[in-house]
Amino acid sequence: MFKDNDRARLEQGVAIWMTTVRSDGQPQTSVVWFLLEGDEILVYSKDGTIRNRNVVDNPKVSLNLDGNGRGGAVVTMEGTSRIDPDTPAPKDHAVYLEKYHSLIAANGWTPEEFGRKYPVPIRISINSVRAW
Repeated sequence: MFKDNDRARLEQGVAIWMTTVRSDGQPQTSVVWFLLEGDEILVYSKDGTIRNRNVVDNPKVSLNLDGNGRGGAVVTMEGTSRIDPDTPAPKDHAVYLEKYHSLIAANGWTPEEFGRKYPVPIRISINSVRAW
């Protein structure tokens, strides 16, 4: 589904823009940390956020990586999201911790504290990718 260079950017990227849709139809965009797992994206979300309600009410989402600042290197994706209670907590997800351990520490958190702040795992199954 992903071209090699797009997959590499998703594997190495730190943040992605995630857009959900509120019940009144208003898009809601947030920057989130993420992990590419196969053809799915994993995001840990704060409890009680609009994003979580949006995922439950309307699972269709879009995701965007930042471009190169000149209108290129753009990757946009559309997918179907779900809250996945079977996903390990961040402190128990070795690959996620490997990717974000330095940023978690830079924010003054332990992995356990991060997991208490962001306990809701959202998985996005990617349905389409556009890149240029």
